[in-house]
Amino acid sequence: MVFVEGGSFMMGCDTLIENCPKDELPLRKVTLSDFYIGKIEVTQLLWRTVMGSNPSKLVGDHLPVNMVSWNDCQAFIRRLNDLTGRQFSLPTEAQWEYAARGGSMSKNHKYSGNSTLDLVAWYSQNSGKRPRRGADKAANELGIHDMTGNVWEWCNDWYSANYYSFSAEENPTGFAVGSERVFRGGSYRNSPQLSRVTYRNYQKPDRRYSDLGFRLVLNP
Repeated sequence: MVFVEGGSFMMGCDTLIENCPKDELPLRKVTLSDFYIGKIEVTQLLWRTVMGSNPSKLVGDHLPVNMVSWNDCQAFIRRLNDLTGRQFSLPTEAQWEYAARGGSMSKNHKYSGNSTLDLVAWYSQNSGKRPRRGADKAANELGIHDMTGNVWEWCNDWYSANYYSFSAEENPTGFAVGSERVFRGGSYRNSPQLSRVTYRNYQKPDRRYSDLGFRLVLNP
């Protein structure tokens, strides 16, 4: 886990730089407390150690676990917390974006760690259409790998297209109800446009895909 010092940042898409989708607007200031986040995505080895099986379609101990729904992630986290006595969770959207941007050390790159996608991410043009071992690409400013590319990462929040207009300014956690959960970061199958740190994707919490996994957060 990597320590992420809390602070304030501008969450969302900057219309002066990008042609922004409506669900990434308005750009607004968000303040977060300290937290820890996984240096890499949860691996198949860790999943199998905790759960006793491997659901992944594209298999390898040190590859990110895939074919896991949001609901599956919750089952994994409950068992991991029982085993460790800790309180791991999925990141909120705000935690995810803050960490992906580099936290208080951010250099405001388009992707997580650099504005040149090939340096930090496995995506459609360089991945060979498969996930890769964690940390084979360069880290971002905080030393976190693969927050852009490799596999999409589930977040804890319910998706809402107008969330940014109504969310809290301090430690936002999303709406209390919804029908789809957010995932972020792009994947080995996606184009650069879907790899931006501000891009929001979403799906029903029971859906599973070969390019969708997750990363853990631990709140102090």
